[in-house]
Amino acid sequence: MAQVGIVMGSDSDMPVMAKAADILEELGVSYEMTIISAHREPDVFFEYAKTAEEKGFKVIIAGAGMAAHLPGMCAAIFPMPVIGIPMHTTSLGGRDSLYSIVQMPSGIPVATVAINGGTNAGLLAAKILATSDKELLSRLKAYSQSLKEQVEKKDAGLKEKGYKEYLKDQH
Repeated sequence: MAQVGIVMGSDSDMPVMAKAADILEELGVSYEMTIISAHREPDVFFEYAKTAEEKGFKVIIAGAGMAAHLPGMCAAIFPMPVIGIPMHTTSLGGRDSLYSIVQMPSGIPVATVAINGGTNAGLLAAKILATSDKELLSRLKAYSQSLKEQVEKKDAGLKEKGYKEYLKDQH
């Protein structure tokens, strides 16, 4: 049974939403990915959001661009946490999506990550789940430690080579 629902309004959102799925897989968190247009198929959307709890979802990650109603509507129906990912758009660079998701009315919260922030959405979902899952919490701590070690390795390389040689090696 999937713990996280990942839903997007279009397959053009897939590269960003796949980042959420990738980090969830890395952390051993089950998910189900779905494409639903809240505007073009509202009946399908309402059924998805109404049945998400009985499917076992504990968190929904919803990505949307432009008017970006999908995350907010999920939050209006689904009683547990919803994480919104605003998608980059050509007209306003994703600011339209960001404002649509983050400016929810009182009582309908949507946790919002950066524009195209798929990885952070997946991590936030895992952290929410880890409040009641010690094994997942342990995996998250190991993930954070690996990030620290990556930075330390880069710093050691910089100190060893100097910045000019380091930059040359990066290209």
